[in-house]
Amino acid sequence: MKRAGLDYWDQVKVEVVDELPLGKFFFFSSKATKSYASAEYPEDAYLIFGSETSGLPSHYWEQYPEQFYTIPMAPGPRCLNLATSAAIVLYEALRQNAFTFCSKT
Repeated sequence: MKRAGLDYWDQVKVEVVDELPLGKFFFFSSKATKSYASAEYPEDAYLIFGSETSGLPSHYWEQYPEQFYTIPMAPGPRCLNLATSAAIVLYEALRQNAFTFCSKT
């Protein structure tokens, strides 16, 4: 994660939690059926991705089944890598919010 941030790492706030705080969650999985583009992302949304190899823990599927989305892909190829998937979804959330929480320099 730090390598992916490179020049921006000093601006990133990383927080590791044992339990999810209250909020609007969006989970992303290649096994979901709803497209990420169909979701409406509020500014305070939590975008949650699983690992590339094992995905998200099953208890998230059990607790939040209606909040899972996928990035549509052509059949056959492997899934997108985590960094690419996160970038696709994050940019859509930013676009929907008119980039209001991006700092302009």
